[in-house]
Amino acid sequence: MKGFKMDINSFGEISSSFSIDKINEFLNKNVEDKKLKDRDDLDTSEDEKE
Repeated sequence: MKGFKMDINSFGEISSSFSIDKINEFLNKNVEDKKLKDRDDLDTSEDEKE
């Protein structure tokens, strides 16, 4: 993610050069969620079609 910058201020608030929606979209495409990988009630084939 070129140009990505993240800062945490003295109050613990996170600010970023990208919107949270863009970050979540990137993570959803590139990172496997360990908590969800063994669930039988989720159909991952629908996610892969998008």
